[in-house]
Amino acid sequence: MQKKGKFDYILLETTGLADPGAVASMFWTDAELGSDIYLDGIITIVDSKYGLKHLTEEKPDGLINEASRQVALADIIIINKTDLVSEEDLNKLRTRIRSVNGLGKILETQRSRVALSNVLDLHAFDSLSGISLQEKLQHLPTIHPHLDQSIITVTFEVPGNAKEENLNVFIQNLLWEKDVRNKDGDCMEVIRLKGLVSIKDKPQQMIVQGVYELYDVEETPVSWKEDAERTNRLVLIGRNLDKDILQQLFIATVTETEKQWTTYFKEDQVCP
Repeated sequence: MQKKGKFDYILLETTGLADPGAVASMFWTDAELGSDIYLDGIITIVDSKYGLKHLTEEKPDGLINEASRQVALADIIIINKTDLVSEEDLNKLRTRIRSVNGLGKILETQRSRVALSNVLDLHAFDSLSGISLQEKLQHLPTIHPHLDQSIITVTFEVPGNAKEENLNVFIQNLLWEKDVRNKDGDCMEVIRLKGLVSIKDKPQQMIVQGVYELYDVEETPVSWKEDAERTNRLVLIGRNLDKDILQQLFIATVTETEKQWTTYFKEDQVCP
């Protein structure tokens, strides 16, 4: 690891029960590794025959099952052994995966045969991902999650500019303080966050990314066109998420109004 130029890529395979977010956070933020190693992306493989069973498994004490967490964090989701199931069962699995993670790219294969060009050089965690994210956000499907689903994807768009310090408050309340609740009083838990935002007085589009408590706001190579309307689009993957509340809170950030902030942020009712 200390010799430069020795490795082109490092593929780290975790166990079937591992939480990829914890491993990803280490590589994403480690300054010592940062000069030579960067986190390219997270890939999750789903078994066609047993994937739906694993994704719908209920864990005790309200815990998120491992399969849903791994799919939620993935940039690439590979559905393997597609030849072992019917098209009807495959469609059910696709729908379930897409409702958990509406942003990840789905690849289907047999015997784990995937072209390396589809799983390498993803740049899912750096500023270059902002270019591909723009196209993904434009074609993001509308998700209608089931009521019994623990992890869902929500997305919203808000026009205008945001102050960077206010954007940080919005993200930190979600990821750090964890004091944002939905209409039922349940704590919103964000597992993955990604989006393109317009920061006041900055000509470039900004990409915001988050995994658990870690997040980053970075300039992309793309500048806003002078005659284009500036807008903000966010995608959040997690549990107990309420799109309307999240959008209202973000609007409060953009319009710099304090009135709406206190509605669902309560310092004396911090989530466990």
